[in-house]
Amino acid sequence: MTGDDAQLKRLRFLARVVQRERKRKHLLTTDRRVFSEPFTPDRAKALADDVVLAELVEAFAARFGRLQDTLGDKLIPALLRALGESVGAAIDNLDRAERLGWLTSVDQWLVVRRLRNQMVYEYIEDPAILASALQAAHEQVPMLIETSGALLDELNLRGWSSP
Repeated sequence: MTGDDAQLKRLRFLARVVQRERKRKHLLTTDRRVFSEPFTPDRAKALADDVVLAELVEAFAARFGRLQDTLGDKLIPALLRALGESVGAAIDNLDRAERLGWLTSVDQWLVVRRLRNQMVYEYIEDPAILASALQAAHEQVPMLIETSGALLDELNLRGWSSP
């Protein structure tokens, strides 16, 4: 590692955050509950009156967004820094992560970032757009889980994960 104790502590903290998500499977559990059936525009319309469904959708969007943010905006740059790589704009960091095999596709990751923003349903008036964004995010959950595993594997390989 090219940094100091603070850098290692930060990496270990981020690893614990990601490990907790993978172990507890909150995103996967919420994903299964929300998408036990396809998320249609009719289900999106029902959010205004169905408190249980609205809370599930909010939990899904929050967990999806939080994992995506933790991986892409925090863990990848911290890991690159620990490897002595230059850390730059998000797109550059993602490109490097793809070349290192931690990420399957920068383009796919950018789609996921856009979806995160589209899932804040209070701001989307068209139920078809919301339903489409949620359904697309559902299809990207495996990629987030796979990426989190690849990053944790890299940390474990280097002995940088939490003891």
